[in-house]
Amino acid sequence: MKQDRGKPSALVPLKAKAKLVVASGADQLLSRIRPEWQAKGLIRRTKRLLAVDPSSACQRLLNAAIYDLRNKILIAGIDIAKEAASRFRLPSITKEEDISENYSTSRIIDLAYRIGILSRTEWKKIRRCYDIRGDLEHEDEEYEADIDDILYIFKNSIEIILERDPIEIIRVDDVKELTDEPTSPIVTGEILEGYEHAPGVRQKEIVEHLVNSALNSKKPDIVRQNSMELLRQFQTITKKTVLVEVGSYLQERYKKKRLDLVVMKVAYAAGVLPYLKQRKVNDFFEAFYEEFRRAGYQWRHFDRHKKLFDDFEDIGGLIYCPKEPRRKIVLWMVLCYLGEPGGYGTWGRNRKVFYSDIAAPRISQLFREAKSVIGPDFEEAKSDKMARAAVSYTPIARRLESLEDLISNDT
Repeated sequence: MKQDRGKPSALVPLKAKAKLVVASGADQLLSRIRPEWQAKGLIRRTKRLLAVDPSSACQRLLNAAIYDLRNKILIAGIDIAKEAASRFRLPSITKEEDISENYSTSRIIDLAYRIGILSRTEWKKIRRCYDIRGDLEHEDEEYEADIDDILYIFKNSIEIILERDPIEIIRVDDVKELTDEPTSPIVTGEILEGYEHAPGVRQKEIVEHLVNSALNSKKPDIVRQNSMELLRQFQTITKKTVLVEVGSYLQERYKKKRLDLVVMKVAYAAGVLPYLKQRKVNDFFEAFYEEFRRAGYQWRHFDRHKKLFDDFEDIGGLIYCPKEPRRKIVLWMVLCYLGEPGGYGTWGRNRKVFYSDIAAPRISQLFREAKSVIGPDFEEAKSDKMARAAVSYTPIARRLESLEDLISNDT
């Protein structure tokens, strides 16, 4: 930040500047620094310098902040730092000394950003502090830092780094403890927050561990169930890049195999279903349509419908179903929902339409959730000869109208 600051005669005398900095409240910011730094005497020494040489006080404070960043990176884990360095073309890391001794200040700031200790905005601010410090180190009568520069370093070094505790990044072992519980895992807000703010490499390790556990038939059922539950809870806070990478991992694992129901359930729970090869996904849903066809849409087959819909919902339902199989499944569901004329027998005296009590509410929910994608499929199903024949009976026609209401944009 080198600007035209006027002639040397216009410069603020050092003592006067120090008084202005103190009066601005910079020294009060020091009280927000974490206790561990206060114990080291950082505040005391910085306050003493601030009163006589604010530029040197700024340099001391930023040096402490960078040292703190180094320690926070080490706490986050050498494995995370190594992966981030490799991915973002930073100097290689093989041991802790690379971080504590060999990484320059500039690289430490970049590495802290890449592993998630600094946000992008914070990274830019600390980079700016580093640039200002460079100017402070070369002050002379042609350039002198102004009060705004000094306050900028004080404020950001403290608020972004020195007042914050080190990040306790969630570990794979933390998640493994949850999956190994003999009952359903209790996922606290702390765990969810720790996972959400974990760097991509750690999220990827956790998701792959859960995917592998859920797919491992040798694992106890409770472990596989708990793994699925954690995948569902982590799905919405998993970074998109991680979802893509895990999708590629699953795709590679089943490159020469057909996708089966278990794999599809795991892929949906993990949120990676859209990142699998759509040809394989299409083949799976075509096979699943055959399950619908074999079960039959007639109300007398209601006892076959519960598991059918349980499985279908566990793989994303109509939303993730490709167009061709979806078209056939929507027709099946329309015919199932419409039912057939009733009014006879012991149970039919007050029931004008017989339909599957198990399937009907599930179909309603699936149509409501997928209304943005099934409009054309529904219109095609309405024109099917079996559907047209069914709605010639007025009570069934009313049921078709209720389905139309579910997917109408006006509803």
